[in-house]
This record gives sequence, C-alpha cells and structure tokens, in this order.
Amino acid sequence: MATFHGQNVFITGASSGIGRATAIAFAREGARLLLCARNLAPLEELRESLADAGSPAVHIFQLDVQKRSEVEAAIAGLPADWKDIDVLVNNAGLSRGLAKLYEDDPQNWEEMIDTNIKGLLYVTRYVVPGMVARGRGHVINLGSTAAYITYANGAVYCATKAAEKSISEGLKIDLMGTPVRVTSVDPGMVETNFSKVRFRGDEERAAKVYQNITPLQPEDVADAIVWVASRPAHVNIHNVVMTTIDQANSTVFNRRG
Repeated sequence: MATFHGQNVFITGASSGIGRATAIAFAREGARLLLCARNLAPLEELRESLADAGSPAVHIFQLDVQKRSEVEAAIAGLPADWKDIDVLVNNAGLSRGLAKLYEDDPQNWEEMIDTNIKGLLYVTRYVVPGMVARGRGHVINLGSTAAYITYANGAVYCATKAAEKSISEGLKIDLMGTPVRVTSVDPGMVETNFSKVRFRGDEERAAKVYQNITPLQPEDVADAIVWVASRPAHVNIHNVVMTTIDQANSTVFNRRG
C-alpha cells in the first residue's frame, strides 16, 4: 500500500458518516487532513481522534459546498502548507424526501442538485487545476448504486448520482495526458444519517430503511476509498460499485424476518 505520509487529503462533508470514517482511515495512514463541513462543531470534536489515529496535522474549516463564491474563496484562502492537495474526496452530499416527482417539494430538488451536482463541480473546479500544475493528484467522488438504476420516488436523487457518474467519467477524459486520477466510489445502502436527513429528522421512518437487513457501514466505504487512493500511480480505478451482501441493486434487497 502507498504511504500517505506528508500528503494532504481534502474531504468534504467530513463531520459524520462516510466522510468522518474516511478521515479516520486516512489518519491511520499518516495523511495530513483538510476537512470541511457545514457544521464546524463535529469537526472540532473529531480533531483529537484524528491525531490519536496518526494524522500529523489537521486543518478544519466551515464550508457549504452549495455556495460557489464561498468554495472559491475558501480554497484560494487556504494556508500555504495546505494549498497542495494530493487527494480530494468529494463526499458532501444528501438526499431529501421520498415522493412521487409530481407531488414532491421543489425545495428538495434544489438542495440535492445544489449539493450533489453543483457542489461537486465547484470544489473540483477550484482544486483540480493545482493538481494538474503539480503533476499529481487523485479525485475520488462519492457516487451511489442509485446512478445505475432509478428507484421509485427517488427520481431526482438518482438523477444527481447519475450526473456524478457522468461528471467523473468526463473529468477522467479531460485529464487524459496528465497524471491526475479520477475514481467514483458507488456504494449501496450504508448505515449513516443519510435516511434521517432524507426524512428531515424522522428517526422512526429512517430506522425502517435498515430494518431486517445488514447494511454497509461507513468504515466499509472508507476502506474502499483508501484502497483506490493507494494503488500505484499508473493505476486508475475508475469505479467501485459496492453493496451489502443483502443488496443486489437499488431495488432488490434481502430483508429477513
């Protein structure tokens, strides 16, 4: 496995779930961690754990990736020793609602499109030029099995993840001739706050999503992210599609009991 000692790993949406687990996983590999989220308090709480896990340096800042001017200013304003980003993990993302398209609240669409697509584009746009100039870097985008099969009442969320898949593929084409790598990690059901966010804090409804099934854990996805980033420099893993053993795709599950 490649070493990440001395490398700067930038993770968006790092305050919980897959982002948090990925930060801890890279800390164990000795990476310097650049972390952002909309809520700064969980990142502050995480800082000591990352140091204990092995990260030699952690820089955190508050950022809503939906806001282009803030993304541009935040990346341009990074301290000198954090400007050279070796690995970008575009993890920030969310789902809102689970309803028929013609009955849904358009505000749900705005949040998903602005975060999952536009936020991904903004961060990528302001980080990747530096990677190209330095002749090294790896962009890892968090996709979903929802990009491959659309499920009922999730048309817009699935569309945002299909967009992420296309953006990842297009970025890789655009980067041909450079050493910069691009990977889309596309998990199925993962037990995080995803469903709680989707249902705006309705914990009972969120819990039913994982009922009678063994979902992936954030650490499973983090392990895959570190693995793809640790491949030899000439190897590019384009996609990792991963699910629990109880999931075949976005619509077929094995629910026990």
